[in-house]
Amino acid sequence: MPELPDVEGFRRQLSDTLPGRRIRRVQVHDPGVLRNIGAAELGRRLDGRRFDSPRRHGKWLMLPTDGPTLLVHSGMTGHPYYASGGAAREPYERLVITLDRGELRYADLRKLRGVWLADTDRDVALVTGPQGPDALGIGLPAFRDLLSGRRGRVKPTLMDQSVIAGLGNLLTDEICWRARIAPNRPVAGLDDEDVKRLHAAMASVLRTSVRHGRVPGLPRWLTGVRDEPDPSCPRCGARLAHGRLGGRTSVWCPRCQSA
Repeated sequence: MPELPDVEGFRRQLSDTLPGRRIRRVQVHDPGVLRNIGAAELGRRLDGRRFDSPRRHGKWLMLPTDGPTLLVHSGMTGHPYYASGGAAREPYERLVITLDRGELRYADLRKLRGVWLADTDRDVALVTGPQGPDALGIGLPAFRDLLSGRRGRVKPTLMDQSVIAGLGNLLTDEICWRARIAPNRPVAGLDDEDVKRLHAAMASVLRTSVRHGRVPGLPRWLTGVRDEPDPSCPRCGARLAHGRLGGRTSVWCPRCQSA
């Protein structure tokens, strides 16, 4: 599933190619990816517009033009990308925007989220819903304030986009594992040192993940072993535990992440 590092990778790639490009044609191969607009209207409202610099907040990619803003949420399998006009198509391409040079394409297998169009900042906020500060730029004092007074458990709180924007299932499991904090631990039970470790782990994991453009399965990373048939902790060797938390399958080490 695309999380903050993946979407930041999409933004950086498009930042090198999209600004200044004029839209010549909009082809919707599957209207199922359009969430608040029809195919004909999308083409009419984007035709002739020129793209500005892409932005990102959390898992949302914003592609502003000199008119409306195209909003992309990749869900589990979405992938916006720039290609030269003659480049081979990727499987499951749903939307192709022909530019005065190259094409902006959107491929998506499962179509769990998709593409929106928004005219104003208020419209953007209505589409995205409440969003906390972007996880990539949160300092320790702000992080401490965000957790203060929370009654939930650590992992669901970190994954709540209205609290912190951008963290998903893989990132939160990796962050909790590195901080040696069980994902089901109550936030109210964290002391100041716990919060410092959690923030340091988040910053470190995000820096490395953004550099790779995804949550990488590196040696000594939980992500690298979590999908093995009988995974063991890369740190202490104990058998990893699996369970549902916050609506997702969580993986943690019952030995070195004990509450």
